Amino acid sequence: MNSISAPGPLCIAVAQLNLLVGDIDGNASAIIAAAIQARDELGAQAVVFPELALCGYPPEDLLLRPGMYERIDAAMARLKTEIQGIYVIVGFAEKTPAGVYNAAAVIRDGDILAVARKHYLPNYSVFDEERYFIAANEHCVIDIQGIAVGISICEDIWHPEPAAQLCANGAQLIININASPFHKDKGPEREHIIGERVRENAVPILYANLVGGQDELVFDGASFVMSADGRITQRMPNFESGVFPVIFDTENRKPVPQVVTQPLQEHRDQDALIYQALVLGVHDFVRKNGFSGVVIGLSGGIDSALTLAIAVDALGAENVEVVMMPSRYTADMSIEDATEQARGMKVEYHVLPIEPAFNAFLDILKEEFAGRPVDTTEENIQARCRGVLLMAISNKKGKMLLTTGNKSEMAVGYATLYGDMAGGYDVLKDVPKTLVYQLSNYRNRIARVIPQRVIDRPPSAELAPDQKDSDSLPNYDILDAILERYVEQDEGLEDILAAGFERDTVVRVLYLVDRNEYKRRQAAPGIRISPRAFGRDRRYPITSGYGRNRT
Repeated sequence: MNSISAPGPLCIAVAQLNLLVGDIDGNASAIIAAAIQARDELGAQAVVFPELALCGYPPEDLLLRPGMYERIDAAMARLKTEIQGIYVIVGFAEKTPAGVYNAAAVIRDGDILAVARKHYLPNYSVFDEERYFIAANEHCVIDIQGIAVGISICEDIWHPEPAAQLCANGAQLIININASPFHKDKGPEREHIIGERVRENAVPILYANLVGGQDELVFDGASFVMSADGRITQRMPNFESGVFPVIFDTENRKPVPQVVTQPLQEHRDQDALIYQALVLGVHDFVRKNGFSGVVIGLSGGIDSALTLAIAVDALGAENVEVVMMPSRYTADMSIEDATEQARGMKVEYHVLPIEPAFNAFLDILKEEFAGRPVDTTEENIQARCRGVLLMAISNKKGKMLLTTGNKSEMAVGYATLYGDMAGGYDVLKDVPKTLVYQLSNYRNRIARVIPQRVIDRPPSAELAPDQKDSDSLPNYDILDAILERYVEQDEGLEDILAAGFERDTVVRVLYLVDRNEYKRRQAAPGIRISPRAFGRDRRYPITSGYGRNRT
């Protein structure tokens, strides 16, 4: 190790940044700006960036493109040239003759002083790192201001060995860089794991995390510092970008993180965190994909009402347009409530009745349908009339269509392909119906934007006379409890029955989940807020006989 300065107060800045996957030059510019801010405004001796900061996370099969590494090399050259006078710890994909590493470079005054490489490559849940990277077997400890600093990357801190080896190699402080996606209760889970590593090694750990939305994932930031005695001394904000100083007292060559003067940020209410995640996910998906705004079909029901509230909070009312598309089955209260919310939230609002289009389709199909009873086919035609109108507005105005289906509906297929499932992004895709109500009440506690009648009335698709969701589905409190056990916890039929649920209901729900994989494969991506979402988390075959014989 090569010490530059004698020990003293050590300021390490955490650059909790919102980066764009694949925009290597843009990410490099953001890294340079943050490093200069850390040096000049915060007086930091070192600045830490998230995992794979240069290319963004997760880069997926961009890592298979040779041109990716040419851009990374050019960006690393920029960092070495344009950042002086501060240690920079930055995540990047390192291509070597042996393979590609998930790595972190330690840069100072034009030189790469060391490279840390990831040992444990997660290949579960939303992660697929074994597809791209090879695992390291060496450990990185670097001298910064006379302090031996061990560098580790994300998953490595979840296992005892890497931290223990860093400390065996002399580390007095561990910096762990992350791209750790949000799901409910993730913050306490991270702090518990870091607490275990601290107790095992008696060293402070700085946990630095990415922030921002990337397709289905939302990264919540929430970086933090834990002292060698297991106390959280500082938490950075949830879902906010920024460069945050962490001060270590280094008397007797022992780094002790100072407790920040402002009150320690506590873990927020889960409804608040989930709502923030949804807002950030919508904002980043729309903006990073270059859309000017969004359009939403506003039905007067709770799902579209909550989607509208989230969209306005994410993008501003001026960038949100809503369309009410009543049919012969639409209740007056639905039109009234949708109008009240649209006016209250000051969004552009239009009413486009679908009756002429519905009648036109029925007229065209009358010979094909002759002699056959009315069934869900006619309901689906209504939904598809609405989908055509919304997609037309989306295409003509360059606005992304946000679809409004919730996790309960996606689980059991209570949605119409090419109808209410049409759209570019599903805000509530991982939000069960019962949580939709919780989040709606949460948002109304901040300011009343969703009419109370929308929350209180029984949910209905309004595609048939006096229709209610409960005509086709179990009550949502029962349905969601079964779905959580089957989808999120992987419990089987007998396990769920042992929890006290009625057999016929459970068998039916599991059958619906299994048979509707084909719909979910065609659904819009949506924001992940649970430990097991539909999409990257849960990969089931469309064609399967697995649950065919349940009784």
